[in-house]
Amino acid sequence: MYYATNPILAGFCPDPSICRVGKDYYLVTSSFAYFPGVPIFHSRDLAHWEQIGNVLERASQLPLKDCHHSEGIFAPTIRYHDGIFYMITTNISAGGNFIVKAENPSGPWSEPFFLGEAAQGIDPSLFFDDDGTCYYVGTRPNQKGVRYNGDWEIWLQELDVEKMQLVGESRKIWKGAMHHGIWPEGPHLYKKGEYYYLMHAEGGTAENHAISVARSKDIWGRYEGCPNNPIFTHRHLGMDYPVTAAGHGDLVEDGEGNWYVVMLASRKCDGYVNTGRDTYLAKVSWENEWPVINPGVGKLEEKVELPGMPEYKLPEKHSWHFYENQLPPCFVRLRNPQEAHYSLTARKGALRLGLGKARLLGKESPSYLGIRQQEYDYCVTAMMEFCAESEQEEAGIAILCDEKNHYRFVKRYKNKKPVITLISCLNEAETVLAEQEIPEGRSELIMVSRQQKSDWYIKTEAGKQICLANQIAMCELSTEKTGGFTGCTIGMYASSNGIDTTNYADFLWFSCEKC
Repeated sequence: MYYATNPILAGFCPDPSICRVGKDYYLVTSSFAYFPGVPIFHSRDLAHWEQIGNVLERASQLPLKDCHHSEGIFAPTIRYHDGIFYMITTNISAGGNFIVKAENPSGPWSEPFFLGEAAQGIDPSLFFDDDGTCYYVGTRPNQKGVRYNGDWEIWLQELDVEKMQLVGESRKIWKGAMHHGIWPEGPHLYKKGEYYYLMHAEGGTAENHAISVARSKDIWGRYEGCPNNPIFTHRHLGMDYPVTAAGHGDLVEDGEGNWYVVMLASRKCDGYVNTGRDTYLAKVSWENEWPVINPGVGKLEEKVELPGMPEYKLPEKHSWHFYENQLPPCFVRLRNPQEAHYSLTARKGALRLGLGKARLLGKESPSYLGIRQQEYDYCVTAMMEFCAESEQEEAGIAILCDEKNHYRFVKRYKNKKPVITLISCLNEAETVLAEQEIPEGRSELIMVSRQQKSDWYIKTEAGKQICLANQIAMCELSTEKTGGFTGCTIGMYASSNGIDTTNYADFLWFSCEKC
């Protein structure tokens, strides 16, 4: 016996989908405007997870030009059949619903097979029946006419996986469990015993999020709703409950008859969510041939008791010295990056960021390399060498919510002297919060966040440490303030702010440690 600690994947890991192959579990989550896309994780015990790559790691697989932060890749599903892994998802910014496949889940994955206009809507999933027939199940606007916001339906159609084409008739199979319910989405089909089970989310992806289920003995229906719908939600726990927005689940069985569900939920800190939507695990039992999530508890637990023995992985790394010629898969950039602006070979032991014209503000792809914010108590440190050649140039660290909202802590020139500047950009309005003249040379940039307040420090090459600002409100970068579907990312940044330059910044290390 051992325990999984929730969330099993912390920090902006929404819309989880899971499959098991033998003793191995594979899980994918949404990535929106970040590149590479669709992180993929591996576990052998459901408790300890390792990111083994990203499904969409080439620009040809993932066009993200000019997309908003909360556009791009929505709600992937991973499935395995007859030696092949399939990942199906929606790029709402370019091309719609598509499938990629691979023999090895760590890649490489194929080029996308776009399903065209026939595959309406979002949140596609695949189901392979006992006879090998593959079915596409997704969600789309009400085909009889949308009467209100969220008036969608779940539909089913056969998919020819050899030709990667939808075939036959498309049918609506479910409208959601609630009368006049909104956003029936994230559908997944399963078969257990004599029933086909349709699990889906509804109520929207915020505080009213929920999981419902229906079943039928014929895959085409008629589906009957579970009398206990929604079978899981946190909506009844109130706005002040620390874990909110639970929903969008995917079932998995461990091969020994034990069932589990992965789902998304958000952790609040002082009433705000900065980490986005995490991935949680819960137990599932079956009563009267219906699934029951966390029986006797009815809400997500911090610890999930699991049978057997754990298979530990090495602790996740949170500090990086750039001696390898390849970045760890946890690092992300925005939209389709200009590869020439990123180098691990130009200087041994350093990440070199070229100063691109793009800024964090807007829908271009800036020179930015970050990781997902996972905690509320953490310390970010970066050692940087950068000498600005004009007052437009800057480099440093940033914490980013979306294309309109961020903090950046950068070195630049002012009156021909180097300064370190803390800038807030909130709803596109920039404000200098603090500024300090510093000597040339290496600069160690430090940000310490405790709950929803942060302190910002600069340590010079001579070892002098200066607190530039303290008690800066981090709730300004929460989804309650900004909206959207993502959480914050934290990373290294360099920009010329629109001018041509060949200048660059070298980062010797970067860390983001829990404190």
